[in-house]
Amino acid sequence: MESNAVSHKDNVRDLIEKVLRVVLPLAVSAGLVIWMFHKVDLAKVRDILSHGVDYRYLVAMMFITMLSYICRGVRWGIQLRAAGIARISPVAESVSIFSAYALNLLVPYLGECWRCVYITRIRPCKLSTVVGTDFGDRISDAVVVLLLLGLTLVVAHPEIDRFLDRYPIGEAITRYTTDGMLWLWIILGAVALVAADIMLRHTRFVQGINMSLLRIWRGFAVLFHMRGTGMYILLTIGIWGCYFLNMYVCFFAFPFTRELIYGSGMAGGLIPALVAFLFGSFSIAIPSNGGLGPWNIAVMFALTLFGINQSDGAAYSIMCWSFQTIMIILLGIFSMFYIMFGKHRAGLKKIDRSVSQTS
Repeated sequence: MESNAVSHKDNVRDLIEKVLRVVLPLAVSAGLVIWMFHKVDLAKVRDILSHGVDYRYLVAMMFITMLSYICRGVRWGIQLRAAGIARISPVAESVSIFSAYALNLLVPYLGECWRCVYITRIRPCKLSTVVGTDFGDRISDAVVVLLLLGLTLVVAHPEIDRFLDRYPIGEAITRYTTDGMLWLWIILGAVALVAADIMLRHTRFVQGINMSLLRIWRGFAVLFHMRGTGMYILLTIGIWGCYFLNMYVCFFAFPFTRELIYGSGMAGGLIPALVAFLFGSFSIAIPSNGGLGPWNIAVMFALTLFGINQSDGAAYSIMCWSFQTIMIILLGIFSMFYIMFGKHRAGLKKIDRSVSQTS
């Protein structure tokens, strides 16, 4: 009877976790989109989308998006090989990324889990090792974002100050990052976790956690001693260069952003594109379906710092997000057929081997 009660509690907890994992991001995306549309003139947005868009640049952005994912897949392959995982084809490396981004449209971060599992299915290896390489992959991205933040603070200092002073979220960022008590609590929390780990290190539970963390660390540490470091850095530049080009190329698609390209002091539109790109990059910290909502609002806010009204900024962010999402869906469909074909081909090889052995 007691075991049934425990099983029921576990089922209820699993159900709640699944609901929160799906419903919460959907609620965040829907709430932020509704809020954004409440702040803008929908009639003006519809007029811009109907008559003021040069769709050639949006289509070009779609192919740049695909190139960025290919670079990311090939770069991850370098880490996987350094972690002792047998080489996989560049197409399979790319498919792991295509599928991951497509699944992230359904459930945030689901794609990250899936691509790690996908590698363990096609190459026998420990999941924690693959997770470590994925962790290293994201740490590399975090380093790039911090470098971009430093660059933006230098070249767009007036606009960043305007954001911190004008908007409540900017004021909140300033307040929390300068709050000594917050940082003290973070440090105390980290010390408490380390102390608990030391005191309980002989328990099977903590030993299992430490072993998994060690494998994750080994997967991450390959960044520091792997072969192909130069190619890894080059691909990293390629990934983030494509991401930035996505934003910049779309500037040519709208009349109000084209004005920024030719405006004085805008460095050919590179400065406003960099600010919008940085704001969009930080918005991924908010769980949502494919960035819908947080990314749109972040980009809209960034453009208002350069004199673009919220309706125009909303139209820009909606179209950029929509065309990028179309490409992600297409790549996801391609990946689905590729994986199905790969399984079919693997099955044929097994049949051929069994036939040859019996003969």
